Amino acid sequence: MLAVAALPGAQAFAKPSKPVTPAGAEVPPALPLPALYADSIDPAPYLVSEKYDGVRGVWDGHTLRFRSGRVTPAPAWFTARLPTEPLDGELWLGRGRFDELSGIVRRDVPVDAEWRSLRYMVFELPGAAGTFESRARRIAEIAQRTAWPQLVAVAHTPVTDRAALQSRLAATVAQGGEGLVLHLASAPFSTGRSEAMLKLKPSLDTEATVIAHHAGKGKYEGVLGALGVRTPEGRQFLIGTGLSNAQRRDPPAIGSVVTYRYRDLTSTGLPRFASFQRVHDGL
Repeated sequence: MLAVAALPGAQAFAKPSKPVTPAGAEVPPALPLPALYADSIDPAPYLVSEKYDGVRGVWDGHTLRFRSGRVTPAPAWFTARLPTEPLDGELWLGRGRFDELSGIVRRDVPVDAEWRSLRYMVFELPGAAGTFESRARRIAEIAQRTAWPQLVAVAHTPVTDRAALQSRLAATVAQGGEGLVLHLASAPFSTGRSEAMLKLKPSLDTEATVIAHHAGKGKYEGVLGALGVRTPEGRQFLIGTGLSNAQRRDPPAIGSVVTYRYRDLTSTGLPRFASFQRVHDGL
C-alpha cells in the first residue's frame, strides 16, 4: 500500500473503485487496440505504418466519435465530406503537435480554420470482411474516391526482417515520428488487444490511474513531488519525473488517468524509469 502524503488543498486519498459511467454517457466503441511488439515476433507477416500521435476518431457512417464514445465536436463541413463506410483512424495535426491538436478537437464550438489544418489518418474499416491487407487496399480506394486532402489512407508497407524493422523505426523517429504500428496482413477484423496489431516505440507508454498526491521536498517544497498511480492490473508506484512546474502546482486530479513513458518492466511487473507524459483526457 502506498504511503500517502496529500498536498495542501488536494483531494484526500480514497480507495480506488470501479469506474462509474455517468447517466447519459456514450458507450465506448469496441476497437482494435495495439499490443506491444516483442523482439521474439517475426515482423515479416506484418504491414508496417507510422504510429501517428493523434486523437482517435471513429466514424460510423453518420457520426464521428472519440475513443470514449463521446461525439467529436467537428464542424458540419468536415463530417459531410466523410464517406458512408465506417472508418477508424487518428485525427492528426502533425508530428510533435499533440497538445495543440487536443485543444482543437475538444472545443465545444469548433474553429473552422483550426479544423482545416487537421487530417483524418484512416487505418481500419470497422467490421469489414477480409484480411487486413485487403481492408487497407479498400481504404486507399475510399480515399481516392473521396478526393479530399484531409482524408488520408495510412500507408502500410512490409518489412523483411527485424533489422529492417529497426531501421524503419530509427528513420521514423529521426524525422520526428513517434514510432511504428504493425498490422498482421492476414488478420480478419477484431477488437481488443492482440498480436494482430502491435506498436513499436523507442520507449514504451501506457496508462495508469492517479490514486494519491505526494508532497514534494527540497526544491519541490509546497508543490507536488510525485503522483501515486495504479495500473489496470492493480500495481502501484510513484511517478515523479516529467511533470511541469504548472502540473506540480495544480496536479492531475485523483481518479484521473495519465499516460506515462517507461523503459521496460521489472521482474515484478513494475515500470523502470516511469516518466509522466500527459493527462489522458478520455477522448
